[in-house]
Amino acid sequence: MPAMSDAPPPAGSPNQSSSSPASASEAASASEAASEAASSQAAASSAARSPSSLELPPSDVAAVADRASVDAAAATVGISLDEIYETMREMSLQTDAQSMVRHYGDRMRRVFPDQRRVSLSRRGLQSPEYRVTRASAWEDAGRYVDPWSNPQDTRLYRGGVLADLVYGDRVRLISELELADDDPAREFLEGCRSLLAIPLLDEGEALNMVVFARERPHGFDPDRVAERFWLSNLFGRATQSLVLSDKLREAYRAADREMRTIAKIQRALLPQQPPTIPGLKVASSYATSERAGGDYYDFFPLPGDRWGLLIADVSGHGASAAVVMAITRSIAHLYPCQSADPGDLLAFINQQLATEYTNHFEAFVTAFYAIYDPATRQLRYTTAGHNPPRLWRCGDQKVRELNEGGNLPLGLMPGLDYPLASIDLQPGDRLVMYTDGIVEAAGPGDELFGTGRLDDLLQGACSLEPAATIEAITTAVEEFTHGAPADDDRTMVVALIE
Repeated sequence: MPAMSDAPPPAGSPNQSSSSPASASEAASASEAASEAASSQAAASSAARSPSSLELPPSDVAAVADRASVDAAAATVGISLDEIYETMREMSLQTDAQSMVRHYGDRMRRVFPDQRRVSLSRRGLQSPEYRVTRASAWEDAGRYVDPWSNPQDTRLYRGGVLADLVYGDRVRLISELELADDDPAREFLEGCRSLLAIPLLDEGEALNMVVFARERPHGFDPDRVAERFWLSNLFGRATQSLVLSDKLREAYRAADREMRTIAKIQRALLPQQPPTIPGLKVASSYATSERAGGDYYDFFPLPGDRWGLLIADVSGHGASAAVVMAITRSIAHLYPCQSADPGDLLAFINQQLATEYTNHFEAFVTAFYAIYDPATRQLRYTTAGHNPPRLWRCGDQKVRELNEGGNLPLGLMPGLDYPLASIDLQPGDRLVMYTDGIVEAAGPGDELFGTGRLDDLLQGACSLEPAATIEAITTAVEEFTHGAPADDDRTMVVALIE
């Protein structure tokens, strides 16, 4: 093993961490070259400016007399200010970590062609095993490895100087490098005489490392080791951010695909079209705030040409609400009898939810259920904490809330009864059943749409068919919210008594 000198990282730097396999920190292998350029540039001027517009505060004007002096300072390290600026601009455009590493590495190799680079990882391994995740020797031969997307393309090695370095957890500077004949590092460092090893930290642990090597002895300035350690880790954090961003995007796409599937299944559980009910014209609308939601409506044919009309709203939003909605729908369709009392159905659903499902997690369901008898035009109904439907009597030009009877929302506790109420309907009456996403839609200043605006709309709806009434309400809500995305699901069932 060649003699090494410790170049400890800045005070306070941690020694241990965890991250994903082949962490993006490894991408910092290209940044050492830029550190030399940045160091010389910083020594020449207190601020680096855009080449097209060199803007300095008055106090700095004396320090940088003109553009030529800045370019001269940058030229001392073999790169112009234009090239530095263009490199940084190109990096800012990258959205993929692998692409950023390649572009950055290509530029730095043109500036420092004698430099070798090897990226190492010991994640999930035991000494003396390590993986080479990138190497300039591979890239020179046209082999580019993406350790994030294709970790199987990295190679496993054992022992030698690279193993000592990656398990050393320290910055190492070797000014006169000598490799044993059987050292695996010869594949990457053959002909190199000096070496700088920089551990790359992620969540406090140095599981990865980038090794720079030069063909001449004493090829690295010890005074700049701390700067290189700093810049290499900054570049590694930048690539790690891109890796995490890409993983988040992929996770979102996967979740979105699942939610689209859930939404399709959920919509298949709803009535595909309103039923034909003698003396009653019905229309409905269903819009979720997310891919899937917790609103539910349904129609039930009953003996004697009667029809049950149900609307419900599960607490919460998204996938969890959609699951409870599906459970509620299944229970409703398993109701074993054909009672003329709407409270019997809600009591049955409540008992099943409270004893088998919602007792295991925090959820409840508000509901309104009515049974309409076309022969008598009587509506028998009950409610489980749901928004009272609006009954607009065009003959009297009055709105009535159907809020009598009922009990607590479904699923809160077993053993509840749901007393019924009834009302005789008249030709021309319009029954509007809705979920709270309609009246609680927020406009400017968080003002709610409210039942007052809904009632005002109904005053002009006496000439409208149910579908047109729904369209008028939907348009009014969207105009009130200025087209902002819905915070809650919005469902309506409108019935016209003929």
